[in-house]
Amino acid sequence: MLEIEIIRTYYYPALAIVHNRHIWIALFACISTQMLKILVEYTHTKKIKKALFFSTGGMPSSHSALVTALTISIGVAEGLGSPLFAIALIFSIITMHDAAGVRRAAGKHAEIINMLVEKLESIGITPDKKLKEMLGHTPIEVVAGAIWGVLVASVTQWILIRIAL
Repeated sequence: MLEIEIIRTYYYPALAIVHNRHIWIALFACISTQMLKILVEYTHTKKIKKALFFSTGGMPSSHSALVTALTISIGVAEGLGSPLFAIALIFSIITMHDAAGVRRAAGKHAEIINMLVEKLESIGITPDKKLKEMLGHTPIEVVAGAIWGVLVASVTQWILIRIAL
């Protein structure tokens, strides 16, 4: 069986990617989080905003869910002491810090620039277009995304272990 896996991975690297459960678990966490954004928005506004599925920012953080699910999935499969888990954990921390820090600050800067653009428009100067303001996340959005990622990865890995995939 090992020989077949080695041949598959060596001769068909795309096949190895398709069969990598960690990728699918992480993508499922990300996609389901984007769906959750629509649900969260609906509970606040009673309006369904389908565009949120393709947007960045908002509650919960899909980036946090994706990297956390990947990290947990690797941790369950490879062990918490493995080098792969260490790499995934460090990159998860960097990604979540960036989402709540740098990208959030960029969103705040976009808000200020857009206010300046409105002032320019009031005196007849028309710039190209407004900047996107919803870029980063609040810390609570990052934590909510991370919790969702842990739940998705844990439940998915538990199911996969039970059915022996």
